[in-house]
Amino acid sequence: MDTEDTGEFLLPRSRMANERLHAVIPGGAHTYAKGDDQYPENLAPVISHGRGAHVWDVDGNRYIEYGSGLRSVSLGHAHPRVIEAVRRELDRGSNFVRPSIVEAEAAERFLATVPTAEMVKFAKNGSDATTAAVRLARAATGRPRVAVCADHPFFSVDDWFIGTTPMSAGVPAATNELTVAFPYGDLAATEELLSRHRDEIACLILEPATHTGPPPGRRPRPSTPDPTPGYLAGLRELADRHGCVLIFDEMITGFRWSEAGAQGLYGVVPDLSTFGKALGNGFAVSALAGRRDLMERGGLRHPGDRVFLLSTTHGAETHSLAAAMAVQTTYVEEGVTARLHALGERLAAGVRDAAASMGVGDHVVVRGRASNLVFATLDENRRPSQRYRTLFLRRLLAGGVLAPSFVVSGALDDADIDQTVDVVAQACAVYRKALDAADPTPWLGGRPVKPVFRRLA
Repeated sequence: MDTEDTGEFLLPRSRMANERLHAVIPGGAHTYAKGDDQYPENLAPVISHGRGAHVWDVDGNRYIEYGSGLRSVSLGHAHPRVIEAVRRELDRGSNFVRPSIVEAEAAERFLATVPTAEMVKFAKNGSDATTAAVRLARAATGRPRVAVCADHPFFSVDDWFIGTTPMSAGVPAATNELTVAFPYGDLAATEELLSRHRDEIACLILEPATHTGPPPGRRPRPSTPDPTPGYLAGLRELADRHGCVLIFDEMITGFRWSEAGAQGLYGVVPDLSTFGKALGNGFAVSALAGRRDLMERGGLRHPGDRVFLLSTTHGAETHSLAAAMAVQTTYVEEGVTARLHALGERLAAGVRDAAASMGVGDHVVVRGRASNLVFATLDENRRPSQRYRTLFLRRLLAGGVLAPSFVVSGALDDADIDQTVDVVAQACAVYRKALDAADPTPWLGGRPVKPVFRRLA
């Protein structure tokens, strides 16, 4: 084993910056998925800036970046069309004591892009939007329980969901008892749940299509990112028959599946849906959308009890709404979703060929829809392994590829994909050596990376 095998390289300024971050920010980041525990020990780059499909760390290293902004920067960093729209609004002021005309323009643009919805309300993050959807469903049905898809890794930072994860500290047991789970793709099990809790379940909330592996301790997801034919329509029928609200979480599927989300692709209309991530290309904007009769319960023009739906000081900052409008225009006019699929298909084929050529095709596995690829790292027994993930991430970083996933942005080009595949091939060569040794420890450089959802720090 030589230096090339071990991937010895240093990030001294990033290490110091990580210490500064931990000194003043719990976890050293504002999102747990960005924590340095998700990267090999002492090899967690702290970013200086980004442009297009590339980012630079504070040590001056340039990386091809995947999973941009946790799937939020789908057009690439500092996209000119988006930046121009934002800059134009910044010069006009960003927040006022009354609604801006930009709010009407942004809502009209959104509803034109997602025609299955009748009204929309904007916020700053996905958790606020999904929690508002749950609250609205409870108000509309008068029922206390929420049914979440057990195979979905994340819905919200709020108690109704976080209480179901290993990081449930601080969530009262009584709150946890109000959340029940159903398996993705299994209509019979979902109907049994609805019957067991008859007239108690306010809503079914799920991601309409799959995109990742299961959270720790949860059942494996289906091998395809697309739902089984008839599944979503079956859920629609179950929700109608049992009188509960059907909510699609389109935070990830929105724009990456189609401009109108998975509901636009598969033709099944939910009662409510939530969007975020790609909607703002990195700017903070999310959306709750849905049927007028439901959404109006959070408004002023109905005779019933008022629902405190969404009321945020910064939810309608004009520059973020301008970003969202620019993103939607760019997607529609430039065919971005098709480009994401084409880039992802090229990358997936290259990675699979590289892994197979190095004899690790059954251990480095690319999964998901082409526009939203993830990878699995399997050990000598073909079981998911954080240690082999550590080895793989180290080698990618050493080759200038920052890839917690293989989620593409539209700013990538063929040269970026080709370089990535070359680096993956080099990583797979080392992976093969570790498999032959039945022990990746010599190639880890420290502790393994850790899952986000775990009970102890």
